[in-house]
Amino acid sequence: MGQQATPVRTARLGKAVGPAPAPVCGAVLLLPDGEEASTRRPSPVRPLSLIRSLGRALARAGRAEGLAVHRVQYRYRGWNGGEAHLAADAEWATEEVVRRYGDVPVCLVGVDMGGRAALRSGGHEAVNSVVALAPWLPEEDVAAPAEPVKQLVGRRVLIAHGTNDERTDPELSFRYAARAKKANREVCRFEVHSDGHALHGHRSEVLALTTDFVLGALFGHPVSRPVEDALAAPPPIGLRMPLAAGFGRSLRR
Repeated sequence: MGQQATPVRTARLGKAVGPAPAPVCGAVLLLPDGEEASTRRPSPVRPLSLIRSLGRALARAGRAEGLAVHRVQYRYRGWNGGEAHLAADAEWATEEVVRRYGDVPVCLVGVDMGGRAALRSGGHEAVNSVVALAPWLPEEDVAAPAEPVKQLVGRRVLIAHGTNDERTDPELSFRYAARAKKANREVCRFEVHSDGHALHGHRSEVLALTTDFVLGALFGHPVSRPVEDALAAPPPIGLRMPLAAGFGRSLRR
């Protein structure tokens, strides 16, 4: 019996989160989680998921700046080895943003396997920044090439990970960040102490951190002092920056 062919599907760009700004001066692409291997259709995004919360927070905070926020609807649920389907869909979505809105800066914001997709596809010329939250990254294997980092040169990069994450290994994201920092000084990483994969325990702080970082990267706003310090600090300090409880309460724009 022959191997079943992978179904042919197309990625889609979800409608803008919230009222569509006019004109659009920057865009965020939200990359949901996925699986390591699957050609099934992606699961629906849960109402209380982190990716939905991010979309609402970013759309609300960036509306006055002309920020368009879209969720990428993948072709398949899985990364699928060398096919890297989720990264390819992120690249397609970036091209679609350029087609729709012209020459605007793009930030890729991914969660779990979407975090890997954001990091992998961050080399597109329209992308100026990447956010990876609790990213799924492969185990290091001397027999396989390391996850690439050179595509991130010239981009501002934020990684955040719960220290109690039992689904994706926070130590792997630290090692990835350390390699990326050698190629690009504009990399920082925050540790969300005692939080798990879904980042429920410090959801408001994670949303505030992401919003602060994204608006700074896309529109040139001054970032908060913790983000500024994390970007400037040498490894490992700037890559193990604790996300303080209450972060964001005192931010003013």
